[in-house]
Amino acid sequence: MNLKELLTARSKEAWGLYLPHISLDCVLFGFHDATLKVLLLKLKEQDTWSLPGGYMEKEEEIHAAAGRILSERTGANNIYLEQFRVFAELNRSESFFNDYPDTLWHKQRFISVGFYALVDYTNVEPVIDDLGEACEWKDVNELPEMMMDHRRILDEALITLRRQLNYKPIGMNLLPEEFTMPELQKLYEIILGKKLNRGNFYRKMMAYDILDKQEETRRGGAHKAPNLYKFNLEKYMAALAEGFKESW
Repeated sequence: MNLKELLTARSKEAWGLYLPHISLDCVLFGFHDATLKVLLLKLKEQDTWSLPGGYMEKEEEIHAAAGRILSERTGANNIYLEQFRVFAELNRSESFFNDYPDTLWHKQRFISVGFYALVDYTNVEPVIDDLGEACEWKDVNELPEMMMDHRRILDEALITLRRQLNYKPIGMNLLPEEFTMPELQKLYEIILGKKLNRGNFYRKMMAYDILDKQEETRRGGAHKAPNLYKFNLEKYMAALAEGFKESW
């Protein structure tokens, strides 16, 4: 079936299953090869790309719905999710379905709740469903053309992530379990879009008291083996709840 036939068939089920006029769009960030990635989809017969998204079941909590949507796309569970904004402009999505009947579920006016999510890139296996032809990681600095208002949603998610980096820890869901301080600094620099002083970064991160230095070092290479660190889960979660007092 083509996209129009598939959406028309899905529409009949959606009217009974989902809460009307509420949709979810998820911006899934991953970190790989010193670049920040975002997971994007491409529907059948379309040239533009989109964010992973979907709808909330009538008896479903909204964070559970976002987690379900992303799990179906990635195979990953316990994904860190942050609700960041509501997008409610007129005709933000309806025009995409101009050639469809007005009774189509997807053509109704939807207010979208935006979530951003952070994952370990290596734990994700992108899934293509029957509506799509591609599901791929894209560099945030080399984004393709996107459908509807999805580029705006992505940009707002990145702005929110950068802002929250000033008072919340970031990294547990983007880095391997063990990492070096230069790797953590590179992650912060990529997200913030600027270089950070190495000594100041080290002192600030250690002052946050959320890292545990490991006894073993990273082996291999011609230079001195760098120290390895892990996030202290208890202190990390406390910092998420209470926030930091300094900014970058």
